[in-house]
Amino acid sequence: MQRIVFQIFKTIAITGKRTNMEFEKGLKATTTNIPGLIVFDLPVHGDNRGWFKENWQKAKMTALGLPKDFEPVQNNISFNAKRGVTRGIHAEPWDKFISLATGEIFGAWVDLRPGVTFGEVFTTRLDPSKAIFVPRGVGNSFQALEDGTAYSYLVNAHWSLDQKKNYTFVNLADPQLAIQWPIPLEDCELSEADLHHPLLKDAKPMEPKRTLVTGCNGQLGRSIRQYVENHGLQGFEFTDIDEFDFSDPKSYEQYDWSLYGTIINAGAFTAVDKAETEEGRKLAWKANAQGPALLAKVAADHHIVLVHISSDYVFDGTQQLHTEDEAFSPLGVYGQTKAAGDIAVSNVPEHYILRSSWVIGNGHNFVKTMMNLSKRVANPTDQLEQVTVVNDQFGRLTFTDEMAAAIFFLLGSSVAYGTYNMTGSGDVTSWAQIAKEVFNLTSGNGEAVKPITTQEYFLNANAPVSPRPTNSALDLGKLEEAGFIPADWEESLEEYVAHELEH
Repeated sequence: MQRIVFQIFKTIAITGKRTNMEFEKGLKATTTNIPGLIVFDLPVHGDNRGWFKENWQKAKMTALGLPKDFEPVQNNISFNAKRGVTRGIHAEPWDKFISLATGEIFGAWVDLRPGVTFGEVFTTRLDPSKAIFVPRGVGNSFQALEDGTAYSYLVNAHWSLDQKKNYTFVNLADPQLAIQWPIPLEDCELSEADLHHPLLKDAKPMEPKRTLVTGCNGQLGRSIRQYVENHGLQGFEFTDIDEFDFSDPKSYEQYDWSLYGTIINAGAFTAVDKAETEEGRKLAWKANAQGPALLAKVAADHHIVLVHISSDYVFDGTQQLHTEDEAFSPLGVYGQTKAAGDIAVSNVPEHYILRSSWVIGNGHNFVKTMMNLSKRVANPTDQLEQVTVVNDQFGRLTFTDEMAAAIFFLLGSSVAYGTYNMTGSGDVTSWAQIAKEVFNLTSGNGEAVKPITTQEYFLNANAPVSPRPTNSALDLGKLEEAGFIPADWEESLEEYVAHELEH
């Protein structure tokens, strides 16, 4: 029916004869054997003057399965003067929405992404009544079936000659692909380059979009790297401030951001008390506010998923249990800078903010300090009999291994973007009680921990001290409802101490 209607339109254009016939077909989408490759049937309206169609309509097409984050930034047109012009097979590092203004093509698409569908082939014919969405890494090729075929494609990254090094190619005549070209390739017009592309068995799969991890030498950064290594994940780049100072606008020039799909920001200024000093205040605002704001801008501009780590210090601690939508009310400079960073990141369409408290990982932290003190108390030569720890601040520990697992859970699922509290589960307790448990697990001398108030602890402090929230416990209901159940912090603590004692 479609071919008949378009032939009628051509007859109208050539003869000028009028007709009352109008062709209209509702917008439809059809999935294919290649994941993410979607064929659209476009409504076409015709009369004696010719025809009209809505070639691209984001809202309607998104409702039918087009990725929500597909935001074209460039429109390219390939004009093919003669029937038999054949181009491909090229996979570029961006998505494409392909349609025709005039003419007809036979198209062949090959999945060149790593995975079980590598080498899958889909073929169909396209005329102005059809369009196809081609995801990044799927090889694209076509053969013009009519003179003067105009082939148009919207892309979500800017083309440059330098980008060609990121293409993946496969040969049009590869017998393994077994593409049944309507016009034999020996009778077609092909470029010299297309004639000599590798066979599928020699083709390099398209690299997945990269993930950049900042703060890779911090406690969380180390856990993220370990998670990636343990699970054999590919495409990760780890960086720290000496390689990429994400608070410096000039540092962003070293990256081609079109190649990145995710940024995990594990970097931050975490010296809470130092943030109250003149020098520390500037450093905290730079790392915790300006840096995330710059990351947010590049993420929004390039449709990159941004993962950012927040803190219980964005609250004043008057609520016993903090939810994700509680209003910010930071008490000190550190909390203020973290709140500012959260606000910047929340403006990115695709973002996850994970809010934590009392972080424990591979690095300097409270638990390791208490373990060392417990050993000193157990050693008579150290002459240390007791240790004072505050007992009027309440919360739960967050272990970075669990945090890393939560990050990859969110990234690997269809969970809605937004803010999620992430700490260990279990009872809310005080720093003093945690210290007692650490002492008992380390040397069996928990009685050496002397509870003390925060005011008493800092009474004779010689440097500025940041105010602490009394209550740091975070409501985990939203994350648990999404499907991630954090481990009980006390069980994690036992495992952590046992591991540290062994090593």
